[in-house]
Amino acid sequence: MANKRQLKRNINYITSELFAEAMAAAIYSDKANKEEADNLLASIILMRGDFIARVSHPEPGMAPKKYFKVLVKDFNNAMSETIDNISNLG
Repeated sequence: MANKRQLKRNINYITSELFAEAMAAAIYSDKANKEEADNLLASIILMRGDFIARVSHPEPGMAPKKYFKVLVKDFNNAMSETIDNISNLG
């Protein structure tokens, strides 16, 4: 991890790309459910806010290196789950 600013930029970039991919899947898929697509888009937005807040306010009492390692692992797991949801959408 280089620094907090770079981590926030990466989170913003990845979530914006996933949001665009989910929008495309919702628009161009014949079998996409509108309500399911809306829920997926809302979850991406909420996830972005949650992870940015977690970067800005680390948990007190936890070693910073360990905290950010767990944060990145959680982010990667959440993104892979979101990618699976996008592929199931379209």
